[in-house]
Amino acid sequence: MINNEELLSFTGFSKEIGDLIPLLQTCQKQFGYISENSVRQIAHYLNISENHIYGVASFYSQFRFKKPGDNCIRVCLGTACHVQGSQHLSDEIKSKLGIEPGETTPDNRFDYEEVACLGCCAQASVVEINGKIFGKMTPEKLGKIIQDYE
Repeated sequence: MINNEELLSFTGFSKEIGDLIPLLQTCQKQFGYISENSVRQIAHYLNISENHIYGVASFYSQFRFKKPGDNCIRVCLGTACHVQGSQHLSDEIKSKLGIEPGETTPDNRFDYEEVACLGCCAQASVVEINGKIFGKMTPEKLGKIIQDYE
């Protein structure tokens, strides 16, 4: 059964296998993740198996199969941030939100990722929330910022 809220537009795409990744990217951009419904639609459109789609999509870290939280928190664990205590930021998030990296809170308000580098080394330790960078972060500051998003 196809969920009408998640209908993909195939305008501009041929029915060729080479369009698989661009279709997945379009789906990810539109919905924030690759749902089972979207996989079914793409499989039908390209006349390929759903397993093939999962095999390709799971190879790339850019694709996710779970709906993201309303607020995406990313902690940088790069060298500069690590030296400045980013592990304490990670611990704060795990404690405050009760989730591990790659998880979403049960109320779907937050998801959490640890990343290798956010490219803001001069501002270490760095946290990104919904694309906004917060530098010179401490666990105390982070706890207050998270409260603002709750």
